[in-house]
Amino acid sequence: MENYNELLAVAIKTAILAGKEITGVYANEIAVEIKDDKSPLTEADKRSHLKIMEGLKETMLPVLSEEGKMIPFEERNKWKLFWMVDPLDGTKEFIKRNGEFTVNIALIKGNTPVAGVIYAPIINSLYFGAEGTGSYKIEADYDYLMHLALSQNITDKFISVAKKLPIKNDDRKYTVVASRSHMNEETQEFIEELRKKHGDLDLISKGSSLKLCLVAEGSADVYPRFAPTMEWDTAAGQAIALYAGYSVVNPTESTPIVYNKTDLLNPWFVVG
Repeated sequence: MENYNELLAVAIKTAILAGKEITGVYANEIAVEIKDDKSPLTEADKRSHLKIMEGLKETMLPVLSEEGKMIPFEERNKWKLFWMVDPLDGTKEFIKRNGEFTVNIALIKGNTPVAGVIYAPIINSLYFGAEGTGSYKIEADYDYLMHLALSQNITDKFISVAKKLPIKNDDRKYTVVASRSHMNEETQEFIEELRKKHGDLDLISKGSSLKLCLVAEGSADVYPRFAPTMEWDTAAGQAIALYAGYSVVNPTESTPIVYNKTDLLNPWFVVG
């Protein structure tokens, strides 16, 4: 089994620096553009993207970013190891100023995430995980995280102060986490089936990839997503969930979600 801790260290530091770029924009009035696919784009998306490209450059690995140029499948199909990035996951949450947005950086080997970092700068939450290392969470402000990121043996330093996932919590009801903006009929039917099986349950609504993190940390039991997502929306969260002991599967085929497909649109999936 390969050790990805050095690359994970670069991703951790880069995500923290990108989060700082986002909070700089968050403090001011937010100007919004509309992209060709009708999704919103802000100055924070652009600044975060540039900071991530700068930070990952030292690894000399290709980068596939939501805010970068689209790379033809014929080219990226040759990549054996590469970064998949969403510089600002949850732009709608960012615009609403509810704090539920993240920086997502994943390392993909072949078609599987082998490491992932998710940083939510406003709520001071950093999640990271890798194959052979496990998944972890740190709750700390930017200054403390950067203090750690400037030390020697970054990944070991972060692990030494982090909580290993999942965090045991036996005192809660069966809990479902769902999208704040995609609570459709299929999701409601899935939740009703769970209610028949588990009785009274709690339902949490969250934005961005924090939904995958809630399952990974043990705060929720399942996250159904029966609405469109792109690969960069889920890659980092899938890594964190996977190396915390959970699965991210296509419910119709019971197969793991895979990456670097011809079409970067994900199928529906369930995390749990």
